[in-house]
Amino acid sequence: MSTYNPKRHDIVVAYTAAVPKLWNETIEAHRREVRDAILDTTAALAAEHGLLSVTMSQIAETTGIGRATLYKYFSDVEAILLAWHEGQITGHLAHLVQVRDQTGDASERLEAVLGAYALISHEHHGHHSTDLGAFLHRGEHVAQAHQQLHDMIRDLLAECAQSGTLRDDVAPDELATYCLHALAAAGSLPSKAAVRRLVTVTLAGLHPQAEAVSPPSADEEAAVQEHHLRHHPHGHHGGA
Repeated sequence: MSTYNPKRHDIVVAYTAAVPKLWNETIEAHRREVRDAILDTTAALAAEHGLLSVTMSQIAETTGIGRATLYKYFSDVEAILLAWHEGQITGHLAHLVQVRDQTGDASERLEAVLGAYALISHEHHGHHSTDLGAFLHRGEHVAQAHQQLHDMIRDLLAECAQSGTLRDDVAPDELATYCLHALAAAGSLPSKAAVRRLVTVTLAGLHPQAEAVSPPSADEEAAVQEHHLRHHPHGHHGGA
């Protein structure tokens, strides 16, 4: 006749409580792996063959899953590509936030962020066909990410202007726009050394010794506000 063993009972309870959690975590990890494989496969196929040439059957076959499984994750090719691109942009923003939050004064952090952004522009330019690039950059997530990046650089510029390390005769908002447009040219440069030179030239325009400019008139201020409202009718999006 067996006797009740409280220690054995505790082990059984602990085991039965832990197994469902482990099982759920395993399933979730598997789903993430499948989703990531779908995203990467679709992006590679679209880059190689063009957006209009990729089919769900082709994606399923290349990924190594059934079409029914693929449709459980995404409804069509466009949804996959948008999810892939959103993930890429989220990763880039997270990297820039990490760079911004490193030690150093505001001017050092600004230089680091601008340098990192220029390298991202350089390394990811021209990886997609024209139709794919146009499709990927029409999503709302692109506008949101651009605004978050603009705000990040603007705030660093404002901090630098307050400390006297960078010019204060131009609004930080305008200078942020200048930086982003200037560094977008990194995408067409042939080397990382050329990108570093571009960052140096861009930063030179921010220094107090650069030629001073007249403050904007009332009409110019009104035009700037109108331009901002026209391009950002819903206001700023939250920071990254």
